[in-house]
Amino acid sequence: MDLTEIRGKYTTKALDIEHLDKNPFKQFEIWFKDAINEEVSEPNAMILATVGKDMMPSVRAVLLKTFDESGFVFFTNYKSKKAAQIKENPNAAALFSWIDMERQVKIEGSVEKISTADSLKYFLSRPKGSQIGAWVSHQSSIITSRGLLEQKFDEIKRKFSKGEVPFPDFWGGYIIKPLRIEFWQGGQDRLHDRFLYEKDEKGSWTITRLAP
Repeated sequence: MDLTEIRGKYTTKALDIEHLDKNPFKQFEIWFKDAINEEVSEPNAMILATVGKDMMPSVRAVLLKTFDESGFVFFTNYKSKKAAQIKENPNAAALFSWIDMERQVKIEGSVEKISTADSLKYFLSRPKGSQIGAWVSHQSSIITSRGLLEQKFDEIKRKFSKGEVPFPDFWGGYIIKPLRIEFWQGGQDRLHDRFLYEKDEKGSWTITRLAP
């Protein structure tokens, strides 16, 4: 299939350095709020890339659940493939692709588990169905049918029908602590605007423009 004739036209106004906040987390918050206001579908969906000891990259979409100047937090099963790769290589990259707004944000940094207390706090905020789902799925393991998942879900639902769903010790959050954050704005004739924030040894952020 020849896809060479599929061409998007970028029409957004140019982005310049004076348009950016000096703090990349504040700049991310500005763009994230824009994505919400523009009713972007799943604005907190980010593509997460990890690499284990076999050096084979793996990529998937996860949901950002909180962020501040410490980093970007998502939740998963600690026995999943992504968790195994993070254990082997605690570095990752994430991408927010808000194509309808002609924007992307790329994050690169180290990854570590958040505290059990913070994972528990978020777990308790989830709908009961999602709490049960965390118990049901041995994420990334091979299964023979969806019916087995549904059967297991019904079993767990009955088991915890009269009380709170307990917090699973194999589930929780990770935080990406960025070293680099890039903001990409689409431009006419493929002259996109790209600005890279990099953290120096003193913990301060520098901003440079990159060629498209």
